[in-house]
Amino acid sequence: MSDLFEDLRRQLEQLRDDLQSRLDRVERNVRHEAEPLDKDFAEQAVQRENEEVVDALGNEARRELARVHEALKRMNEGEYGICAACGEAIPEARLKILPQARLCAACASRQEGA
Repeated sequence: MSDLFEDLRRQLEQLRDDLQSRLDRVERNVRHEAEPLDKDFAEQAVQRENEEVVDALGNEARRELARVHEALKRMNEGEYGICAACGEAIPEARLKILPQARLCAACASRQEGA
């Protein structure tokens, strides 16, 4: 699993960089939107809606970035690929699709259903 492990590390590092770049763009956009609202009521409504969308994108990028950082930390600590709930190995196929996965598919399904 060593070659796979290194491939997954590179994939996670690339994902981390992409997410950080996205978050930086969102934060620049938020700073830009902090300018005074347009005087036109319809334009204000559009600006507010855009702010909500940008805020949601930023929040999702932060959550995903945290998951990627956690996965890289688990790699460094030798705990990567082990389900945090049941302690079983997470199948390679799942890690290839979702390298930041901390749960096996069965535990993830149970957690989502709860």
